[in-house]
Order: sequence, then structure tokens, then C-alpha cells
Amino acid sequence: MGFGDPAARVVLVGLAPAAHGANRTGRIFTGDRSGDWLFASLHRTGFANQAEARHADDGLRLDGAYVSSVVRCPPPANRPTTAERDNCLPYMGRELSLLTQAQVFVALGGFGWDGALRALRELGHETPRPKPRFGHGAEAAVGPYTLLGCFHPSQQNTFTGRLTEPMTDAIFERAREISASP
Repeated sequence: MGFGDPAARVVLVGLAPAAHGANRTGRIFTGDRSGDWLFASLHRTGFANQAEARHADDGLRLDGAYVSSVVRCPPPANRPTTAERDNCLPYMGRELSLLTQAQVFVALGGFGWDGALRALRELGHETPRPKPRFGHGAEAAVGPYTLLGCFHPSQQNTFTGRLTEPMTDAIFERAREISASP
């Protein structure tokens, strides 16, 4: 399901594969506008070898980053149910447990934030109480990890200016800074 560097120190957690992106192309955040925004930022911040992701064999490689999602199939109207989240949580947990070098989780949106917290708790990491609130630039310590919040690169956020390129780049620069710390 996920895509990227198996030795990643930074893990991005999205909502679900897009029906007209990942479901069509076979790779998460590939072939849709959210992915265009995301991979361009990852390229500008040194995590990707190219700024575009068109199809699964386009040569895109991630260095130090891995992209996953909470839900494993495209939900109707891009709104996953609680049951879908809960059914997919064990799969995400197993995927995250394989990323042994991970230090930073970047949650793309509130759903990704909640899913990352739940998955890390399922893996036995103590989560803060009260639950940390999602926001763009929010940071929370979860066991040995840092969770960073980033508005989702959906058209609802990028077309309205709620999320700008400098805002996105700043999150990935912060993730790099944290993951480079001893």
C-alpha cells in the first residue's frame, strides 16, 4: 500500500487512496492534484528525486521518506467511516512497524493525525493525554516519535490558500530537522 524508502526517518500519513489517483495508478498520491502538490514539496525539500508522480513506473524515488495512509481503499465521497478506519488500522500498524528507522510522522490532515495516533498506540507507544489537537504545524511527542500536523494537500486547501507551498515546505523542513537530531 505505502510507497517510499524502507529506511525512511520521515513517514507521511494520509487519509486514503484517491479513486482517480492511487486507485487508478497503483501508487499512493500518484496521478492526482494532491499528489502533484505533495511530491513537488518533497522534491523541493530533498525527499524526492523528481517533482512529479504520474504512474507507478515513472522513476520517482523517495529518499528518507515513506508515504502511507490510514484507510486502504478509496472511500465513497472521500469520507471514510469509523468502521473503515478501524478495519484498516492493523494493516497500517504492521506497515509502520516495518519502518524501523522512522522518527517523525507527518499527518496530512486531521484524519491522518488521528490515525497515526491510533496506530502508534496499537504498536504499544504511549500517546499523550489529553489527545493532542491537530493543526498545521502542531507537534506532539508519541513515545520515541514526533508527530507533525500538516493540512492535507487537497484542492479544498490548496485552491483556497489555506495551504501554501511555503507552508508545506516548512513542515518537511521541520521533519528533516527533527529526524536529523541524534
